[in-house]
Amino acid sequence: MAVNSFREDEQVESMGKWKVIVRLLSYLRDHIKTVIFVLICMGITIGISLVNPLLIEYAIDEFIGKENIKGLLALGIFCMLLNVAYVLLVKVRMYLMAKISNKILLSVRQELYEHIQKLSFKFFDSRPSGKILSRIIGDVNSLKDVLSNAVTTLIPDFITIIGVLVIMFVKNWKLALASLCAIPLLMVGMFIIQKFSHERWHIHRKKSSNLNAFVHEDIAGIRVVQSLCAQVETKKTFDELAKEHRNSFIRACAVNDMFFPCVDFCWGIGSMIMYLIGVKYIGFPEISIGLLASFGMYIGMFWDPISNLSSFYNQLVSNMSAAERVFELLDTEPDIVDETNAVELPEIKGAVEFKNVSFTYDEGTTSETKVLENVSFTVKPGETIALVGPTGAGKTTIVNLISRFYDIQEGNIYIDGYDLKEVALHSLRQQMGVMTQDNFIFHGTIRENIMYGKLDATEEEMIAAAKAVNAHDFIMKMEKGYDTELSERGAGLSIGQRQLIAFARTMISMPKILILDEATSSIDTHTERMVQEGIAALLADRTSFVIAHRLSTIQNADRIFVIDDGGIVESGSPAELMALKGAYYRLYMAQVV
Repeated sequence: MAVNSFREDEQVESMGKWKVIVRLLSYLRDHIKTVIFVLICMGITIGISLVNPLLIEYAIDEFIGKENIKGLLALGIFCMLLNVAYVLLVKVRMYLMAKISNKILLSVRQELYEHIQKLSFKFFDSRPSGKILSRIIGDVNSLKDVLSNAVTTLIPDFITIIGVLVIMFVKNWKLALASLCAIPLLMVGMFIIQKFSHERWHIHRKKSSNLNAFVHEDIAGIRVVQSLCAQVETKKTFDELAKEHRNSFIRACAVNDMFFPCVDFCWGIGSMIMYLIGVKYIGFPEISIGLLASFGMYIGMFWDPISNLSSFYNQLVSNMSAAERVFELLDTEPDIVDETNAVELPEIKGAVEFKNVSFTYDEGTTSETKVLENVSFTVKPGETIALVGPTGAGKTTIVNLISRFYDIQEGNIYIDGYDLKEVALHSLRQQMGVMTQDNFIFHGTIRENIMYGKLDATEEEMIAAAKAVNAHDFIMKMEKGYDTELSERGAGLSIGQRQLIAFARTMISMPKILILDEATSSIDTHTERMVQEGIAALLADRTSFVIAHRLSTIQNADRIFVIDDGGIVESGSPAELMALKGAYYRLYMAQVV
């Protein structure tokens, strides 16, 4: 099966910059009232900032030039009050936008998490979980400043630039043109910089994802690493990935940091030419001292938003890849979905039928692997079917197809006569219990772990399920019984104890169809005998599929399917298959001997 490991960069389809911005801004719709209030605050602050240079010009030409101290003081007090209001409104809008941004981030992360829950096993099989975590945590966090600044920077600075340009051209179009002479140079510089910057930030995100994937895998397998004394090797791998991550960041920043020098350079040229034209070629009296001073402020007000917009654009370019990775994941369509006219599967009896079923992993790719070919069988309600055969023969694939964790390419699978593709997924899976060799124990109490199988179960149902699999006695011997706190993966419990808790979690749901995939392989022989007694009592008249390599554990099965070469090579009761002296007989004798 094709897997994107931590050593490989993820392939992410690039989206248009404006498409990303529009999609990000669409999340503001849910906060439209607050956004409107923020825009009103912006309108007022922009108005104040545009009026300030005019007040300076008026003060110089009318009050200072005419030595009107009283009028100058009155204007000064008015300017002070105006700018205090400006500062307060800026603080209010920044606070509100920060609040909105955090809410949107929470919404995006929740949306992303809920979407991932709908994706099929095929998606999770193809990439390390660390790379998925990198998108949910790191990439989503990168969107915060873009969202906030899209409103607090993009809109007010764009309006400010327009307002400044209008005022400058109205006041003196010659000085205005002189001030803007460096704009073409700026546009060329920014185009070149962003082209290389965007590409390098894409690479950095991929290297970050690779590093996260390795760290997650290494921590998850720390017991294996330490038991094999492989710390030196894993450190070497970590150093290589960390170095790639660091170097990619440096390369991205090296290009990114060219934005501001480019803006400052153009700002300096524009200012120099404006003063040169104003003083030398236009001169007085057409250009008053107040007008030249106000133009000096306006050119600053023009280039300052340009600098801010460049910073925002810089930020957008650096975080564009993060947004694209988030949206790509959100746009990933689940492989397993309900049909348009899917029906609710009623309470089932447990009849299962495979009709000419074929299944291939990674169909259409270079790693295509055909596992099942033209498989057909029928199972009656209440039957116990054991699946045996060599590793990779397709035993687990068969039970995964019954739960519809994958969709078949050819044939049909029926439960009680219902085609699995025509029923709602939740109505199918809620009537099935799946128990594997490596069952995950969640952080929380034993009670919470067992009742995870049926959230509305009663205390009596929980205890009955634990007793059925002989877990009750060892649980009650623990410090707090069912309220004993367990760490992630059940550290501190024996493998057998973890297996019994997972068994109780499956049993409490009272499934109509039970799947046991090597479910008792981690339990000692004495405990297994007790569990088998509990299973026999609890699952009477329930359809069961049991995958087992220890053939001694399936002697009570109604039928055994020997899986090999893409299909069922033998089937029958244990006694019948032993009498045939075929594939099953050879497997059994190999274990006995």
